[in-house]
Amino acid sequence: MTDASAPPAALTIAGSDSGGAAGLQADLRTFLTCGVHGLVAVTAVTVQNTLGVHGRSDVPPDVVAGQIEAVAADMRIGAAKTGMLASAEIIEAVAVACDKADIGRDARVPFVVDPVAASMHGHPLFDDAGLAALRDRLLPRATVLTPNLDEVRLLTGIEVTGREQMYDAAVALHRLGPRYVLVKGGHLVSDADCVDICYDGAEFTELPGPRHATPHTHGAGDAMASALTAGLARGMSFQRAARFGKWFVTNAVAHSYPMGAKVGPVSAFWRLAPEES
Repeated sequence: MTDASAPPAALTIAGSDSGGAAGLQADLRTFLTCGVHGLVAVTAVTVQNTLGVHGRSDVPPDVVAGQIEAVAADMRIGAAKTGMLASAEIIEAVAVACDKADIGRDARVPFVVDPVAASMHGHPLFDDAGLAALRDRLLPRATVLTPNLDEVRLLTGIEVTGREQMYDAAVALHRLGPRYVLVKGGHLVSDADCVDICYDGAEFTELPGPRHATPHTHGAGDAMASALTAGLARGMSFQRAARFGKWFVTNAVAHSYPMGAKVGPVSAFWRLAPEES
């Protein structure tokens, strides 16, 4: 089992991005720069670059579940998060494995569900069965749910065109079972600022941030959710972890960079110590 002197650890249950901008690569990069050891359960391998996703191979559900169970049996998981889960069958396997590993909203290990139900261009990544499994099997298990506005639309049918509707969406999402909801406002380009909305079932909190003038935002949602997860793994309250995640992603977008022909990644390099001269 994990030694008491080891750093806190967080588990990402997500797909691989061959372009390195999003997915488990973004999660592990964020975990590292937030002082957390990264554990992985790979759900799918994508063939992608900045021009798009050109192919995908899903990992068998029993192998996904086996990865979760293996690390939980040997290492102390401080928090866990999901990314792309690919299919209803994988979602079911993740739900069962997380129950066995004591991961969930009422369990020992906090569970951040970043639904990744839509691509960066707003295209659905699930069929109807996958969306239903996400709603029915994972959202009630979530400590924190962190959808972007395209995912809000897919999960609730609410088309967010203004900040007021983000509040309505947060309430609708909370009714699906998560303890906390954090609606990410980065896609609300009509808003001069980039404001996320947190809701705990009783009170709302706005997390404001500047909207940086850059097209390079690939992986921003992953970075936000994984920084929040890292905060929980380090023992932060939800409120503090949410603010930590917002602070991290705001800086990551500010330091984003071009990579490839189209949308480049947000950066975690700003968190690295400068080299000694």
